[in-house]
Amino acid sequence: MIELNEFIKIINECENRLPLLTLDEFFSENKAEDSIAPNQCGFGRPLLAEICDTFKKVEVMPNVAWVRVALHDDTGIVEHNGKKVLELFGDSIIVCTSLRKRDLEEIINCEWLCSDGAEEINVFDLDDWFSCRPLVPEGFCCFEIVWD
Repeated sequence: MIELNEFIKIINECENRLPLLTLDEFFSENKAEDSIAPNQCGFGRPLLAEICDTFKKVEVMPNVAWVRVALHDDTGIVEHNGKKVLELFGDSIIVCTSLRKRDLEEIINCEWLCSDGAEEINVFDLDDWFSCRPLVPEGFCCFEIVWD
């Protein structure tokens, strides 16, 4: 997961906009199964490790520029036993691709993910809410993989 100090640095430098996290920054060592799609957790949604593996396979496809996790605004720093801890909550997964919506949904298997599917998102809307967005190559667009 992203380190607490790195997260704080990004927030301070980016006008309090949450960063779009890489798959490793969100999933690596993340044991909180309800940190993404909590309403489907325990109701058929795959484990975090399986979700990560799926999107890592997508990320290396030639028609995919990048994959990021968009954080929910419940993400924050809390105190546990006198120590500050970063609690990450993912809202959606953003895929920058030249694939069509239907093809992307099939490749990632939205049904298996218990996802409501892919929604095209305006890249400039991403910039209003998030920081750390990679460039979008010409001919590519961004889809948000959403859960209710």
